[in-house]
Amino acid sequence: MADVLKKVPVREQEPKVRATNFEEVCLGYNQEEAMEEASRCINCKNAKCVSGCPVAIDIPGFIKEVKEGNIEEAYKVIGKASALPAICGRVCPQESQCEGKCIRGIKGEPVSIGKLERFVADYALEHDIKPVGAENTNGHKVAVIGSGPSGLTCAGDLAKMGYEVTVFEALHELGGVLVYGIPEFRLPKQKVVAKEIEKVKELGVKFETNVVIGKSTTIDQLIEEEGFEAVFIGSGAGLPMFMGIPGENANGVFSANEYLTRSNLMKAFDESYDTPIVGGKKVAVVGGGNVAMDAARTALRLGAEVHIVYRRSEAELPARVEEVHHAKEEGVIFDLLTNPKEIFVDDKGNVKGMKVIKMELGEPDASGRRRPVEIPGSEYEIEVDTVIMSLGTSPNPLISSTTKGLETNRWKCIVADEEFGKTSKEGVYAGGDAVTGAATVILAMGAGKAGAHGIDEYLKNK
Repeated sequence: MADVLKKVPVREQEPKVRATNFEEVCLGYNQEEAMEEASRCINCKNAKCVSGCPVAIDIPGFIKEVKEGNIEEAYKVIGKASALPAICGRVCPQESQCEGKCIRGIKGEPVSIGKLERFVADYALEHDIKPVGAENTNGHKVAVIGSGPSGLTCAGDLAKMGYEVTVFEALHELGGVLVYGIPEFRLPKQKVVAKEIEKVKELGVKFETNVVIGKSTTIDQLIEEEGFEAVFIGSGAGLPMFMGIPGENANGVFSANEYLTRSNLMKAFDESYDTPIVGGKKVAVVGGGNVAMDAARTALRLGAEVHIVYRRSEAELPARVEEVHHAKEEGVIFDLLTNPKEIFVDDKGNVKGMKVIKMELGEPDASGRRRPVEIPGSEYEIEVDTVIMSLGTSPNPLISSTTKGLETNRWKCIVADEEFGKTSKEGVYAGGDAVTGAATVILAMGAGKAGAHGIDEYLKNK
């Protein structure tokens, strides 16, 4: 009998092996392991884990089915709340959400909810279990902008309610940040993302790629000329931020967005593709979030020595604990309490080094984290030939600037209410990073769900 206070360990690739390939790091549970882990759940009557889930999955309900070996039933339970369980099981910050509220975690380790969700979803993909859709369509047309997590969730939920949904995607490949932003070793594209999108298509959702809203057509045209009665904007936040330090325009300075897009969509990790990406062998990634870890671990796999340069201490790193742990195991070097001051450039315009300064933590700032303060006279130089800036992103203003009556805030984020995603323009709803700025996949999904409810209420009452 396993120790009920500890999670059933999950199998992973060895760090030295995985640091040289792009195959998935975490190998997940098999059915025996999943059933054993599920048996640790005490099936609370007032389950706090559900309130910790942004899409309110019936977690005790699906785990009970896993415990009894009814994996297809478990998938149906999850499917009522989530359109993308194989993705969420891999990239959700469960430790601060569902697992963070698990009662079992008070005296031991919480139930491994994310790994169980992943097992159930992978089983459903493997056995081609179909999602349950609407029996008939209701004749109402809705447009969804963006095929990332908020757009896919909104589209899937509306299709289940009977709406005729068309998703417009600016890129040539569907999936938004799921395909361009998250590396293969964390989220396999063909094995997982493409198959999850197929499940949304099976609900009757139509997709159009290479449609840039604001250029190819506008929201006003979709409503006035193409017969869409409501629109959901889930276009994400793809506009990168920079520091504004000298040398930032040099060859070899990337935004994390560009770096990961080149690796994921342009196949820089495949030697048979001619995609320039890492100019050299010493890479500094500036930032400490999940995207920074993704960029660092990608550069490492492409053969570089990689440093994470972050201005606070390890305790303040915003990345998931698991991502930091994996990065360290693989050999990423952490230069903490360190901040860039200048990027040095050679006479050909290439990066040849970076000046940094040591920091110490002062009083808490508006975010509640202690503010980093420079230590005078502590500057030094580090030898790098590539710098990746991972400082967050903001929404591209193209959609808001080409839509009449759509209110934005000073960060160019669309203003929308939290409950239903309602914007200042009638019939237009929004959610995910386009509203909040860069956040997590699951929060974007929660916003997509809210938007679907908002659109349903709007069209029912219209």
